[in-house]
Amino acid sequence: MKFKKMLLFAVVLLLLSGCWNRRELNTIAIQVGLGIDKEGDQYVVTSQIVNPSQIAMLMSKGDKTPVMTYQEKGHTIIEAIRRMTTAVPRRIYSSHLRILVIGEELAKEGIGEVLDLLSRDHEMRTDFYITVAKDAKAGDILKVLTALEDIPANQLFNSLELSDKQWAPTISVTLDQLLSDLSSEGIEVKLTGISVEGNQQVGETKANYEQIDPEAKLKFKGIALFHQDRLIGWLDEQQSRALHYIIGKVHRTIEEISCKNDGKISIDIFSAKSQLKTKMHKGNPVGEVHIEAQGNVADVQCKHLTITNTKTIRKIEKKTEEEIKQEVEKVLSNVQQDYRVDAFGFGKALYRDDYKNWKKIKKHWKETFTELPIKTTVDVKIRRTGTINNPPLNKLED
Repeated sequence: MKFKKMLLFAVVLLLLSGCWNRRELNTIAIQVGLGIDKEGDQYVVTSQIVNPSQIAMLMSKGDKTPVMTYQEKGHTIIEAIRRMTTAVPRRIYSSHLRILVIGEELAKEGIGEVLDLLSRDHEMRTDFYITVAKDAKAGDILKVLTALEDIPANQLFNSLELSDKQWAPTISVTLDQLLSDLSSEGIEVKLTGISVEGNQQVGETKANYEQIDPEAKLKFKGIALFHQDRLIGWLDEQQSRALHYIIGKVHRTIEEISCKNDGKISIDIFSAKSQLKTKMHKGNPVGEVHIEAQGNVADVQCKHLTITNTKTIRKIEKKTEEEIKQEVEKVLSNVQQDYRVDAFGFGKALYRDDYKNWKKIKKHWKETFTELPIKTTVDVKIRRTGTINNPPLNKLED
């Protein structure tokens, strides 16, 4: 009995031992943004760190900026990060990282070493978003102060997430997703680009967020295409959205179609699904893309248009189908001929459904993909026309 009591006492002591590796808030520097560039043979690492004294002042902005950036160089990324300890009075804590920005030049050389470090770090969570700086350095992106959110990294995170869900030319990619695409056969990596619009120097000062119209703004712009881990080119906004139609990543967007005489009709696409297949036909692969979309009439600028007419609704559906199909076929041709990489996953579809044939052609898939015939079909259904039947323009005289 005495032995059992001692054993129970020992177990209770273990449960009351507390957190052996705890870190108090006043001993760490919370990193929310990380930028990595390449200059010559050295990495340039920029860390955006929360200024706790300013964030605590909830009712008003203080005399100091809400975040600080520290920048160091090193022959390896971890060397540059450790060198920051010569300037940062606290240990950098990365578990709350929101955004990683990779410099364009570094992306062209390859992001494999960056991903190796991030995936090995036990403190690093994988729910932050990864982007590529376009026409700018990653360090410059993280130095711009934002107006709507005190912490720029939070604004970038929220803006990318919202744009992904509401507009579609952007894509929010986490570390897990990136590593998965990088290791998968028959598909290439894609990341959203980010750039600085306006005066970079003013953007780095408090004057930027004290104006009603900030002189420098951060904006997500285009999709970066990769071959393996190297950046090879960019897609513009329309091409990026078409790519997302193909891979089934359009959550919501707007399609505009022209009226018979003049004006536009805006269709709010609120649901889009894609079926992407690759089959063997007479010994050669053939791709298929079928897109099903649902939308509502959001805006009508056309005169003498009767929205309540079922024939009119079908014409709108038909024109929307043609518009989406044209966008999709254009980006397919562009990527096949100009970039020659399978950013869509036709190879992955063949790997999934017919591994035996995939095994035969995977060594030459890059060349095969450029000649791959792809059949595209689009089906659009208009569900609602809004709270009014016909546009007010019908009541106006020509």
